[in-house]
Amino acid sequence: MTHPHETFDDQDVFALHRLMRWRRDVRHFRTDSIDEAVIARLHAAMELAPSVGNARPWRVIRVENAELRREIRDDFKRCNADAAASYSGQKREEYLQLKLAGLEKAPLQLAVFTVSDPDEGHTLGRRTMPDALQASTHMAIHALWLAARVENLGLGMVSILDPIVMEQLLDCPKDWRFSAYLCIGYPEFNDDTPLLHRVGWQENHLHPWETR
Repeated sequence: MTHPHETFDDQDVFALHRLMRWRRDVRHFRTDSIDEAVIARLHAAMELAPSVGNARPWRVIRVENAELRREIRDDFKRCNADAAASYSGQKREEYLQLKLAGLEKAPLQLAVFTVSDPDEGHTLGRRTMPDALQASTHMAIHALWLAARVENLGLGMVSILDPIVMEQLLDCPKDWRFSAYLCIGYPEFNDDTPLLHRVGWQENHLHPWETR
């Protein structure tokens, strides 16, 4: 259904910017369960995301199995130890103090993949930029992230995982490529400042738009 006269007002602008400001990468979760009706709304919101050629290349696995979750935590620990070893001195000590995942407590955990060459979309827009498929998946993740926040949920994206191990653990089709692991739940606290900025690891930087 189209609404050719649909417009937005200042209140909508304020709400959107407020939502984006409070969208933070969350690692500290309560263990409260999430109502299935809320999860259904998150699913629906993700499906509103744009994608190259309307290919909709994202695929999502809801990870509920306790053993699978343990194996994913184990892979995170291995990858995190490797990452820590790449630093030295004070920076290594600072890294080891960071909480980089909410894998222990997050009640909803989603593994997100991108189909490497889907039939859908008929290759439109991706012959010159095949990475646009991954970009489409990331836009879908961002849509989910905002939808989770407006439901008073937090989302944390875990990148310290081995993509090949994840594809093997979750027994994916050969043309699925691991994109992200998402932890979702009610946050222990809310913050409008990125955690890595707050603890001094890396401050936010404003990069001005350049003109050519």
